[in-house]
Amino acid sequence: MSDETTGAETSHEERTELVRAQSRRGGPGGGRGPMGGMGMPTEKAMNFGGSLKRFAGYLRAERLRVVAVVLVTVGSVVAAVAGPKLLGNATNVIFEGATGSLLGRYLPAGTTADQAAAALRAQGQDTQADMVASMHGLVVGQGIDFHRLAVLLGWVLAVYVLSAVLMWLSGWITTTVVQHTVRRLRDEVEGKLHRLPLSYFDRQQRGEILSRVTNDIDNVAQSMQQTLSQMINSILTVVGVLAVMFWISPLLAVIALATVPLSVWLAATIAKRSQPQFIKQWATTGRLNAHIEEMYTGHSLVKVYGHQQRAIDTFDQENEELYGASFRAQFISGTIQPAMGFVGNLNYVIVAVVGGIKVASGSLSLGDVQAFIQYSRQFTQPLTQLASMMNLLQSGVASAERVFELLDADEQTPDAGAAGPERVRGRVAFEDVSFSYVPDKPLIEHLDLVVEPGQTVAIVGPTGAGKTTLVNLVMRFYDVDGGRITLDGVDTRDMPRATLRSQVGMVLQDTWLFKGSIEENLRYGVADGRTVDEDEFLEAARATHVDPFVRTLPDGYATLLDDEGSSVSAGEKQLLTIARAFLADPPILILDEATSSVDTRTELLVQHAMNALREGRTSFVIAHRLSTIRDADLILVMEHGSIVEQGTHDDLLASGGAYARLYESQFAGAATEEETEQSPVG
Repeated sequence: MSDETTGAETSHEERTELVRAQSRRGGPGGGRGPMGGMGMPTEKAMNFGGSLKRFAGYLRAERLRVVAVVLVTVGSVVAAVAGPKLLGNATNVIFEGATGSLLGRYLPAGTTADQAAAALRAQGQDTQADMVASMHGLVVGQGIDFHRLAVLLGWVLAVYVLSAVLMWLSGWITTTVVQHTVRRLRDEVEGKLHRLPLSYFDRQQRGEILSRVTNDIDNVAQSMQQTLSQMINSILTVVGVLAVMFWISPLLAVIALATVPLSVWLAATIAKRSQPQFIKQWATTGRLNAHIEEMYTGHSLVKVYGHQQRAIDTFDQENEELYGASFRAQFISGTIQPAMGFVGNLNYVIVAVVGGIKVASGSLSLGDVQAFIQYSRQFTQPLTQLASMMNLLQSGVASAERVFELLDADEQTPDAGAAGPERVRGRVAFEDVSFSYVPDKPLIEHLDLVVEPGQTVAIVGPTGAGKTTLVNLVMRFYDVDGGRITLDGVDTRDMPRATLRSQVGMVLQDTWLFKGSIEENLRYGVADGRTVDEDEFLEAARATHVDPFVRTLPDGYATLLDDEGSSVSAGEKQLLTIARAFLADPPILILDEATSSVDTRTELLVQHAMNALREGRTSFVIAHRLSTIRDADLILVMEHGSIVEQGTHDDLLASGGAYARLYESQFAGAATEEETEQSPVG
């Protein structure tokens, strides 16, 4: 199929009515309006838990890697948790050695800790005696045991290196999990876009759709990357540190835990206020991207009609709204970390004071208090990290929900399993066909039409009469509401869409070229499995008068086009799309104002080529210039979705009806213009 399917849309008036009707009935997203993301209700509370649970379901395919992340992180956390305790033991060695040296001035060398404590009590120094009694490794006069200290410091270095290596490995596995998951999400979105009906894209701004499939998915990936591994690490660290804290001192552990409810309350309160702002931030991002995309695509017309300032004002308004929503979201969620930091510092002060008292009383060693203070930091730090990750998580889930809304959009009806005719002859029949874009406004009612193989049918009528709708129904861009359309006696709804469309070549008024060479663009319509040799390729190019202007280009058919085709003129782009349809060699042709952008001389040449191409093929030609369809086998005149006249050019002129009036108005207008040009200027 060599068509511009992306351009096969309804007329402007039809799309406008469709948008208005969807606004009245709430659109496909359930009361969200015709513009999807543009109508996204920022005041609506997001289903945070449900969306998070749904996204977590995407991790099931990576469950083995997720288990590996957990196991590796457990090893890293165990090593990290062991570090402060080993470092505390090293501190005890230093403190016991220093204390033993100090006591050597008053007590005999070799005195044990218990003997030294008894001597101090005899002197009435009970507090010092309690502290010395807790130093089980103290020997008066021995000094610092550097060998034992070196061994402990070696273990400290080993466990911290092991923790860092395991954390690096955890990060590597996490990256693999995230990228695989997001790749599957992108694949699902890409597949969904191909299953959505044309009506969905009629209701959406392209920039809004692009924002969902690019910005939002990227934000999901970044949020997931930054939170998954860190969240697991933080949770395991809290559990591990808490266990060791209770082992060292239940009293200090309870004191540390007393601040947790305050931390949770602060984080939940702040997150509740920031979440609506994240929703508004990404909704506004979609609107701003849609506006930028529209203004960039139509920048020439914006300048022609002098609407630069209006475009700038709209941009400024949307940009200001995005700034406000982003600022509020980031500022409010950003207060979580300093609030948690304050609670952590409060906890640190309380632990330090109580720990110092317990060291003085001999119930804890100095090394244990030092380790506990480190653990209290390790305990509050992951809590702070978990709280600070809430803004990333909220932002990611907000984006995920926007992607899920796209994935949940109503799809076109599935293809039937039956195949089409073995050999397409091209007989197209409309049997009592009725169709409307919106239920309360019928457009086509009880239409009957038979187009025999090889016939050329021209469709004329005023804008919004339903001409493009007719061919859209043939292509099954929309399905009929009543009756049926058959191809060689087979209901098109019983045929796979790809099978049906592979039999049709379509050239639209809105040309579409992709980024690539001219030859690649021309061969785009050639069906898979069919080969086109150089002679056939050049024959199609010459027949459509593409070859002469391509030969003037520096690289000929290898000339690269950008995605807008800006390196060739509008008429040349239309010639390229006509050549693409010629090269496809389909049994059915649809030409929707296919020569609207070419000059009069080229149009005559193309008309001759199209007449030759239409030989033996069923052709539907939509035209406003009636002079181009004189040779059509059948001319249909449409008004308000109905065929009001049909016949040959001569028969319709002789009848003096709607076609004759249209024909006379065009040529009368041309005559008037010619007389005006020839009249002398006053």
